[in-house]
Amino acid sequence: MNIDIWQLWMLAAVIFFILEIFTPSFFMACIGIGCAAGSVAAMLGGGTIAQLLFFSLATLAAFFGVRPLVMRYFYRKSDAVRTNVDSLVGRTARVSERLDPAAGQGRVVIDGDDWKAVSENGAAIEKGEPVEIVKVDSVILVVKKKSEI
Repeated sequence: MNIDIWQLWMLAAVIFFILEIFTPSFFMACIGIGCAAGSVAAMLGGGTIAQLLFFSLATLAAFFGVRPLVMRYFYRKSDAVRTNVDSLVGRTARVSERLDPAAGQGRVVIDGDDWKAVSENGAAIEKGEPVEIVKVDSVILVVKKKSEI
């Protein structure tokens, strides 16, 4: 069985495209594009240096040129999925320490975590009252009374 170098490059490209299925970051696909370019260089009769040059340039072009476009296209609706502290906005917490705007202190509990909090409109909120999280400002939750909804 006689295998040419261009076939090995193409096999590597196929493997990287398959690996992309398991890592949806378009990183492996960029390397696969580079391997396909290396395969083209080998088919055109280029030596090892030419193949590596084609591979490197195509990989870099795909990573810095194509990848941002693909990521923007596939993740254009990602703002709808909130994660980390952004996922707290709109949820209900319970005041664990009176929110006192004069003292500038107060705390709320959500999912067992205790957060420093301030009232959105500057009103005092008593301990035990339910509040809605309006926004997250660094490590401070901005809340409003649940009855104001």
